[in-house]
Amino acid sequence: MNQIFGVCNLSLVPLRAEPSDRSEMVSQLLFGDHFKILEKKESWILILTSYDDYKGWIDFKQYAEVDFATFEILNKQQTIIGFNIHQAVQNIATGEVLNLVAASYLPAYQNGKFYIGKTFYSTLLPALMPDINLFSSKISEAAYFYLNTPYLWGGRSPFGIDCSGFCQMVFKQFAIKLKRDAWQQAEQGDMVNFLQEAQPGDLAFFDNAEGKIVHVGMMLNNNQIIHASGRVKIDRIDTEGIYSSELKKYTHKLRIIKRYYP
Repeated sequence: MNQIFGVCNLSLVPLRAEPSDRSEMVSQLLFGDHFKILEKKESWILILTSYDDYKGWIDFKQYAEVDFATFEILNKQQTIIGFNIHQAVQNIATGEVLNLVAASYLPAYQNGKFYIGKTFYSTLLPALMPDINLFSSKISEAAYFYLNTPYLWGGRSPFGIDCSGFCQMVFKQFAIKLKRDAWQQAEQGDMVNFLQEAQPGDLAFFDNAEGKIVHVGMMLNNNQIIHASGRVKIDRIDTEGIYSSELKKYTHKLRIIKRYYP
C-alpha cells in the first residue's frame, strides 16, 4: 500500500491510545499538525505524527488527507500562532471561522493568508516565526503565557495541558522540537550538573519511587520552577525537588536537569 498522509484541519483533535472515544487521550493534534497514516480500522485511523513521532488513533472525520508534495510543504512549515489564547481564522471560500489555539501551525503563511491543500484561510492577527535566537530573552515570557492553564492529561493547549505538553508547546515557539513525553524529553538536551547552575529555560525532571521519570517543569531561575500540576503554576525548587507552598510539602523528587539551548 502506498503511504498515505494527513493533516489536522480542526482546532484541537484528541489522539487516543485505542480506537475508541472512551480510550485514554494520550495527546492532542493542533491545527496544521501533520502525520503519516499507518492503519485504518472502521471509523478510526492510526497515525504517526511528524512533529514528535507520536502514535495514536484519531476519528476518521477529524482530518484531511494530503498528498506527499503537500506533506513535504507541511514538514518545512515554521509559522505559528504566537501568544494569543486563540485566534480566529476564516475559510476564504466559505466564510466559516475556526478558532485556533496558541502554537498552531499556519501552513504556507504569507501576508495574512495560508492554506492546506486547496483550502485557503485568512487571519487578521500577526503570525509568529519561531526564532531560536530569542530563546534567552523570551523563554520565561512564553512560559508565563500558560500560567493557570488547567492540567489535562494529554493536553497541549491553553485550555488544558499536561506537564510535558506545556514544555513542548513553550519550546515550539523557539523552533526547538521536544518529544511528547517527559521521559523522552529527558533523553534530549545536555546535562546540567548542579541546581545552582540552572538557567531560565532548563528543564527539570522528576522520578517516582521506581526511578521512572514522571514529571517535568521549566526552570525560571535556580530556585523557581514553572510546571503543570493541577494547573500551570510557579513553585520553589531545591535539591530535594519541588516544594508546594499550597500543600506545605515536597510534591516531586528531583532527578536531573537538562539544557536545550547553549
